[in-house]
Amino acid sequence: MNSSFRMLSYCAGALAALSTSGCVQTAVGADSPDSRITVTAGQVTNTISPLMYGSCIEDVNHEIYGGLYDQRLFGESFEEPAASDKISGWTTYGGAWHVSNSVCHVSADAGGKMVRDTPDIGDATISADILFPNNRGDNAGLLVRVQNPGVGADNFDGYEISISPSRQRLILGKHMHDWHPIQDVPIAMQPSQWIRLRVQLAGARIRVFIDGADQPAIDYTDSDRPLLSGQLAVRTWNSDVAFSNVLIVTKDADYGDQFSTAHSTSISSLWDPISTGTAPASYEIDPNMPYNGKFSQVIQRGSGSGHVGIANRGLARWGVPVKNGQAMKGRIYLRSSNLQGPVTVALQSADGSQTYASQRLSRITGSWAKYAFSLTSNATDPDARFAVWIDSPGTLHVDQAVLMDTGAALFHGLPIRADIGNAIVAEGITFLRYGGTMVNAPDYRWKHMVGDPDKRPPYNGHWYPYSTDGFGIFDFLNFCEAAHIQSAFAINCEETDQDAADLADYLTGSKATVWGRKRAEDGHPVPYHVQYIEIGNEEVIWGDNAVDYAHYAARFKAIALAIHSRNPNLKLVCAAWWVPQSLSMKTVFDAVNGQAAAWDLHVNSDDVRAGDGIDQQITQMQGMFKQWDPNTSMKAIIFEENGGLHNLQRALGHATTLNATLRHGDFVLADCPANCLQPDGHNDNGWDQGQIFFTPSQVWEQPPYYAQQMASSVSLPLRLGSSVASPGEDLDAMATASLDGKTLVLSVVNRGDHEHAAAIDLQGFTPSSQATVQSLAGGLNDTNTQDAGAPHQVALQRTVQAIPGGQFVQTFAPYSDTVIQFARN
Repeated sequence: MNSSFRMLSYCAGALAALSTSGCVQTAVGADSPDSRITVTAGQVTNTISPLMYGSCIEDVNHEIYGGLYDQRLFGESFEEPAASDKISGWTTYGGAWHVSNSVCHVSADAGGKMVRDTPDIGDATISADILFPNNRGDNAGLLVRVQNPGVGADNFDGYEISISPSRQRLILGKHMHDWHPIQDVPIAMQPSQWIRLRVQLAGARIRVFIDGADQPAIDYTDSDRPLLSGQLAVRTWNSDVAFSNVLIVTKDADYGDQFSTAHSTSISSLWDPISTGTAPASYEIDPNMPYNGKFSQVIQRGSGSGHVGIANRGLARWGVPVKNGQAMKGRIYLRSSNLQGPVTVALQSADGSQTYASQRLSRITGSWAKYAFSLTSNATDPDARFAVWIDSPGTLHVDQAVLMDTGAALFHGLPIRADIGNAIVAEGITFLRYGGTMVNAPDYRWKHMVGDPDKRPPYNGHWYPYSTDGFGIFDFLNFCEAAHIQSAFAINCEETDQDAADLADYLTGSKATVWGRKRAEDGHPVPYHVQYIEIGNEEVIWGDNAVDYAHYAARFKAIALAIHSRNPNLKLVCAAWWVPQSLSMKTVFDAVNGQAAAWDLHVNSDDVRAGDGIDQQITQMQGMFKQWDPNTSMKAIIFEENGGLHNLQRALGHATTLNATLRHGDFVLADCPANCLQPDGHNDNGWDQGQIFFTPSQVWEQPPYYAQQMASSVSLPLRLGSSVASPGEDLDAMATASLDGKTLVLSVVNRGDHEHAAAIDLQGFTPSSQATVQSLAGGLNDTNTQDAGAPHQVALQRTVQAIPGGQFVQTFAPYSDTVIQFARN
């Protein structure tokens, strides 16, 4: 076990030494504890929100599609373009890249980049022509001195020099598998006009020139671990963009690119071709008359033998898991004017050599129609595929394909994976937030998420450019209701005032209202039990811009007035990025005070001692609120406790963060670690911080999950007075109690690499003879890995141990999180 109790038998002198010096510098033993924890059971310091034990879902790593949402197909609406061209001398990492007339084009993508294979660049001058066909989206440009690239927005090291046509800004930043904005300056540019970008690299100095200017628009010298060599890349961040005339000039050679044309396919990139026999096959991504979105997939088969079609293997081509005897149901939209026979849908092995189930769909007409099907597999295969084919001459148009499990595989009959839903419930969380940067996409609008999911329009998402709303805000709310978890969600802050008012009616209005009636028609006759709505997410995170902060403040106030005109009881959350030294904070506060129930504070909890700094941040925020308005009722809420780890270190970081928020329980409403979910091996943005990992057929828990589960299992509403002294301030202790005083919980995190024995003194509380102990311990880098056959390498240990009285000694293992639950004698 990770902890043990011993009788408190040391002398009064040892007690005095502990209370005055903070620790006893002697060997740990029954008679020589090195630490002391005192709990004053009669002193209640603050109350604790029951919502404190939260989690955050943001479809960053496809937490929804391929995860919580049971839709087993990815690319359901055929919006993804054909796979990228193979461009000579370059390697792509995300995005759809195509060459036409020596110009390289890429569609808007959340961080898609293309890295030049050679040379390795130190000092050089790099230039390129860049064209934005429109001013939608965010930015695009060059990456220099790129190292360790991978698929994902921040999955590389290097400097970013990009242009934002919508904001008319030139941006310089640094990525170290994260994002550090350095400088942005105004520029004048027009969409559909080429702009010349030139970058001079000399040691740690970076100079950026626009359109042949003699003087740099940006001149910066990096004094913090500068990157001095690496590759060149072109990149988009949610913008359509084209690149031409890329040139690298070093002291030894010049390297120019006109981008060589390569062959491209005509199948939506998340689907694969099927062709057997002698019949000729051809494919087309058709923009004419799709059922939903911008495109449908066309399959053409000529005369001959065999069949022609397409296949889908789900997210990241992981495979569609099937079980012997398990029924799967689906629907697909088809049309054809000249098809001479039926269409077959099937479950097959990955290579198509075995067919586990199939169904023939007949009477395909020239108009779009929905064709439902049911497939019961005759085998178990975690790596199967879903296939659609024709075996007679003709042309078939395919759109909007859905495949789901049935029965016990679904959570409460919802289109939710039961294994993932049950894991979320078992974590014991009391609060779940659905939001994040995904809501900042211009087309993220709540009215696109209601009604028939097959008709909800695909859109250019922030994290994924071909996002769909088959699963949206209200599907999330349905899950939270079934799971008995309090919910919160975010909306885009550019929603119109009228749409915001309509949202309040859709959520909580009676069926006498237009949108309350629409909710009932959509299958939810009673109002939703939702309380919290966040207006935006991380607004003005791009920099301390007073104009942008003022704009957000105005949008929040307008939306708040619209929502509260329909339901004043809905609680709204301010999403302005918290920068305490900025004068804009008071501007925002004055605008939202009285309308906002809370201000969203995002923190980082990767470090085992993260709670110390977060405690200071919360104290500062509360102090500033009270300074601006002594009577304010606005609270803090942590909707994203972020990081880049999912190991034991992150679990301990969360435990210390939770202790910090509990100490401010009268001010902090909830603490939501991110991310709730992560697909194993498919982290595509560098944020490797999932609590629950999954594959298409497996689910397992990471150490941060257990830290939250342990804390929520002993949730009590009152924080008690306590003090702790330990060598190196390794021990972080917290005491809570029930309202009736019959239950007391002591939570202790050992943040050090040594065992500590602590003298425990429960003043004013005499425990019964036994206590329940839960603990989590191990090495800081320990994780749970399905591939290694160790999904439970780090897990909670639970025991019932004898208690000698209100004074005893407990030993805490190195790097451990422990909670002890006492009952009053």
